[in-house]
Amino acid sequence: MVRKVWLGRNPLADSERGAYTPVNSGAFGSTPTVPPENVTGRAPVFLCLGMMTNDLIAKAAIDRRMAEIITPVIEDMGYELVRVRLMGGKTHTLQIMADKPEGGIEVDDCALISTAVSAVLDVEDPIIDAYTLEVSSPGIDRPLTRLKDFEVFEGYEAKIETAEMIEGRKRFKGVLAGVEGSEVLINVEEGTIGLEFDWLSDAKLVLTDELIRDMLRQRKAAGTLNEENFDEIETDSGSEED
Repeated sequence: MVRKVWLGRNPLADSERGAYTPVNSGAFGSTPTVPPENVTGRAPVFLCLGMMTNDLIAKAAIDRRMAEIITPVIEDMGYELVRVRLMGGKTHTLQIMADKPEGGIEVDDCALISTAVSAVLDVEDPIIDAYTLEVSSPGIDRPLTRLKDFEVFEGYEAKIETAEMIEGRKRFKGVLAGVEGSEVLINVEEGTIGLEFDWLSDAKLVLTDELIRDMLRQRKAAGTLNEENFDEIETDSGSEED
């Protein structure tokens, strides 16, 4: 049993990444491009938060609509949707992050997903304007968008943000300590605290030497690592304020 800190009452979280990017013209179909080479007892946490909803996979209404369309397609192919975002700019970019259930998605996988998703989007036609479709892996310092992610990456450093202020703060940085029910546990200076998953607005792993080493070791053991594809990576110095 984990001993958690009582936060008190509330007045009310890129590295190496394979990507495949075709250009879609909204209602007029798509033209794919070539894939790139390259503790005992537990103290309660009392928080008077109102009803909060959370979807780290898809935040905006259009993102949720895209997730409804995309999820069945990629799951039928044996992949999982990690995050989807429609980002603005001169040309909209539909960014899809996907992974294998066991991890280790590759550029070829992204190309397959892109082709399948493009075909479905051409039929469903949910985006009026021209856009670029970008399918990528989550990367090493990946976003944590599902409750299971916080369990899988227990022991690694992460940054978490909440939608509402909790004891005067929204940002938490520390080592993930797994999950307990619907709570995400994280070791911070005050001790181990639990944050309801539905309170989170953002979460991601911190790029550390330990994380890079472990992820590369796993990929090497799986036979999916080509060390020639890696340049020097700058890791988090830990100087950023929580």
